[in-house]
Amino acid sequence: MSDLADLFPGFASEWIGTSRGRIFARVGGKGPPLLLLHGYPQTHVMWHKVAPALADKFTLVIPDLPGYGWSDVPKTDADHTPFTKRAMAQAMIAVMEKLGHVRFALAGHDRGGRVAYRLALDHPGRLSRLAVLDILPTYDYWQKMDRSFALRVYHWAFLAQPSPLPENLIASNPDDYFGRTFKSWARKDAPNPFDPRAVAHYLTAFRDPLRVHAACEDYRAGAYADFEHDKADLEAGNKITVPLLALWGGAGIAASATGPLEGWRRWASDVRGQPVESGHFLPEENPAQTADALLKFFLEQD
Repeated sequence: MSDLADLFPGFASEWIGTSRGRIFARVGGKGPPLLLLHGYPQTHVMWHKVAPALADKFTLVIPDLPGYGWSDVPKTDADHTPFTKRAMAQAMIAVMEKLGHVRFALAGHDRGGRVAYRLALDHPGRLSRLAVLDILPTYDYWQKMDRSFALRVYHWAFLAQPSPLPENLIASNPDDYFGRTFKSWARKDAPNPFDPRAVAHYLTAFRDPLRVHAACEDYRAGAYADFEHDKADLEAGNKITVPLLALWGGAGIAASATGPLEGWRRWASDVRGQPVESGHFLPEENPAQTADALLKFFLEQD
């Protein structure tokens, strides 16, 4: 930790014990609790550009998901159970409870968004509001997987292949693999949006073979258990009941699937949203517009 830049000055560093191992989190700010969940291939650090604006109004809890960043890598099983979004959501509830927050607002990007909407479906009483950044539900992505979309999100099938195929291929040159991923998912006609200090955090984490394996397990869970959990809720008519904000990059991944608002209205009863001028990495490519949209939404009175 000491050789990487502190991108959250004034925030505390917490190690919180859960049934999925210790979770690392940065905690800071003032006001009601707001949990921020990162995506792939990143860590909690992806929120560093928007955290200062949000911390003026909210007490922020910004963890590394199980297996990512500095959080422990839970031992997996044949069903990838610790890496299902259901299990990760339970770990996040444990984190918030141990910090004294039984009910909270939640924003998640990418894989963190999948943990976030699963938490909303499984534990609706825990949340006041929910924001999802540049995703549609896992079920919808797999159902959409035609030739065009599969070429856009090839990593979904690649990372879900049985171990150790993707792990071994990535291990041959992790910096090149993840560097290409960042470049290809960001907006093409804009300057490089990534702070080199943040990239150092991301690459340091993913040079660890255990964390590459954890990320693959995350995607394997997405291809099997997470899909089935979503399917069961959709068939039962279960919907997210808290207000939901969908943000997506105008040149991001979600925009290339079904219209994001139309898609989320199948899954939630109170949906609003807008595009952000960015690619997939909204909080780093356009932190001002992202922070503004999140503040307006989370400060609304129900």
